[in-house]
Amino acid sequence: MTIAAPEIGRPPKKGLTRSPRPPAGRGLGTPAPDAGYAMGLAHREIAKLAFAHEHDRHNVELGVALVAAKRAGLAGRAPMIDDVRVAMDHFGLRGAELVDAALARPFRGISHSYSSQRALVDGVDASALVPDAPTA
Repeated sequence: MTIAAPEIGRPPKKGLTRSPRPPAGRGLGTPAPDAGYAMGLAHREIAKLAFAHEHDRHNVELGVALVAAKRAGLAGRAPMIDDVRVAMDHFGLRGAELVDAALARPFRGISHSYSSQRALVDGVDASALVPDAPTA
């Protein structure tokens, strides 16, 4: 019978080392636990809206979910329906009777481009989502 060598006292493996603070800045995102749940919440809320061009629905839904996940990450928790509603309010979607081309413009093509997704989310200031959030 062989006994495994103890991990105590060994230098940490390179892939397992973590920084005391996660990296922050443009293009790095805001991690949130279960951030994908924001997509389901956004799907329910966006389904209530009327679109002038139905092909814009998925892009708007994805953009709202991404911004909602950012808000949840700033608070250090999983997304909630209020995160989605704040994201929709930020873009003026909740009060709109019809989502026309002008309202859908910030979301144009984001479902096909990760860099466009990052640009959309990074373009929303943290203080617009959470009033007491630190600005990066």
